[in-house]
This record gives sequence, structure tokens and C-alpha cells, in this order.
Amino acid sequence: MQGVRETSGPTLLVVDDDLVAQARLNAYFTQEGYRVLLAGNGVAFWQALGRNPVDLVLLDVNLPGQDGLSLARDLRARNPSIGIILVTSRSDDVDKVVGLEVGADDYVTKPFNPRELLARVKSLLRRTGEHRPAESEDVFGFAGWTLDLPRRRLCDAGGRELTLTRGEFEVLALLVRHPGEVIDRDRLSRAVSGRDWAPQDRTIDVLVRRLRGKIDEGRADSLIVTVRGEGYRLAVDSERRRA
Repeated sequence: MQGVRETSGPTLLVVDDDLVAQARLNAYFTQEGYRVLLAGNGVAFWQALGRNPVDLVLLDVNLPGQDGLSLARDLRARNPSIGIILVTSRSDDVDKVVGLEVGADDYVTKPFNPRELLARVKSLLRRTGEHRPAESEDVFGFAGWTLDLPRRRLCDAGGRELTLTRGEFEVLALLVRHPGEVIDRDRLSRAVSGRDWAPQDRTIDVLVRRLRGKIDEGRADSLIVTVRGEGYRLAVDSERRRA
């Protein structure tokens, strides 16, 4: 890991074994007011996280030793709140899907425009930094689950909390706030990543599939229904509850 110039901005950890790519991202984000940490492999990655508070990780998938997907999975298990953006090659469609399944928040494909990456970083940091005061009307009950929006918690009927990634939470929150209403992929994508959905983008489908695997256990029918050609809807009613 290399030293960084001290700034008051958010801290990014850039994980890439390409030293040229490291240098370019370091220069660009430092100029934009970010504090940048650099790592070229999994060992340096964990060392950087152990020594510094990090707001967001830019994580290349193809790393020597422990690859980026494995690092993303382990990091998400240890830290549910940190932002993770995967960097993949244009042909790595499978990596994109798997990356979202292991808990990454977003991904960019190489080659990418630094301004696009900056926009993704700003959007994700804005979402991770949003904290509203708890209000009773921001707690919803549905099918035995309780979704607490301000505290970003999902609990079962016994009060046990179920861990959700940030993307999973945003999808579920939008569906629960509008029970029975078909929510199209554009609207879901804007809630998750701040951008419109593209036909080749499977992000929303992956997040819905993961949600179903978590909240449908023991049920004959899914709580989230696919409306072909339109989007998704919550199949049961939700009710506001007092916190």
C-alpha cells in the first residue's frame, strides 16, 4: 500500500494489480478531493482496511491470489455498510452477476470514462451516507416481516434480523412502500444505483432473485411477483407500524 495525500474528503480504496491503472485513479480522485488508498492484491487490501477507515472500495475482479469476487464476499460479510464497486472487463458478464450476488453495490466495465466512475462513486456515497431520523411511519410490516427504513433493518416475526445488501434493501423498500403496484426496472434501478435501467443490465433481476431466496423460505408462492415486460410487485399488503 502506498502513502496518500491527506484530504478531508471520503476515503477510497483502489484495489488493482495494474500499477498504471492505480496511478491514474489515484491522480484523478485525489484531484477531485478524495483520499485514496492503493492495494495490488488481497493481502494489501486487508492491511489497508485494517489500518484506515474506508468509505468505498473500487475492486478489480481479476487480482492475483484471492480474486475480487472472493474479496467482495468476505468484505460484505464483515462490513454490511461499506460501498463496493467492482471493476470488470467488458466480457465478464458472469462476473457482474456473481459480484452482485456476493454483495457488491455496483460495477463498471473496462475501459471506462473516469467521469462516469466518479458519478457512480458520488451516487453510492450519497446513498450510503443518507441517515434520516427514525419515524413511526417509516416502519412497515408484511407477511410476518418488519422493515425498518430509518434503521435499515429487516426482522422476522421472532425479531431476528436478516442481513441484506444495500441493493437488496433498496429494492425491497421500494416494493414494500408500494404494495400491489408494479415497479418497473427503471424506477428500481434509480433507487439502487441512481441511473436508468439498460436492457442488458441484470442488476435488478439478480437482486430480486437474492431477495426471494431470503424472504420466501417456507412459502409456496413468492412475495415478489414478476410482471413480464413491466417489472415487479409485492404480492401481499404492507402496513405501517409504530417503531
